[in-house]
Amino acid sequence: MATPSKDAITCHALDTTTGRPAADIAVKLVCTSVPDIVFSCKTNADGRIMLWQNTQGPDGGEGSFVKSHRGVPATLHWMIKHHAERTGTAACPVGSSVWKLEFDTGAYYGAGNTFFPKVELTFLVKEGEHFHVPLLLGPYSFTTYRGS
Repeated sequence: MATPSKDAITCHALDTTTGRPAADIAVKLVCTSVPDIVFSCKTNADGRIMLWQNTQGPDGGEGSFVKSHRGVPATLHWMIKHHAERTGTAACPVGSSVWKLEFDTGAYYGAGNTFFPKVELTFLVKEGEHFHVPLLLGPYSFTTYRGS
């Protein structure tokens, strides 16, 4: 199977104080119904994460769950499908799952240089769609929206 150019969930961080991409921010991605499976990466020079990693243990290899599902892209698709709510609630409609992105903005700006040392964004994901989550970031404010 060919490696995809981007995963089902991607993100982009822009530093509004410089008007430039926010490179090298450590970001974690989790499905809230399975919080022990963590995908992570650092934003690239363009402030983007297109492909996630899943590393566990002292050797830094992929976790057994991810290996058993043929890598990160296939695991993300499987999780989106299999962790979608079947009954639905006000917070999570039928066919959706709740995911969270956590940006380590404290390390990006430096200790004590930001009011938000971590920015956590929680959002709904529906099977079969691509989800791009941009973050516009400053040391004392942030905003986000559903990207395309």
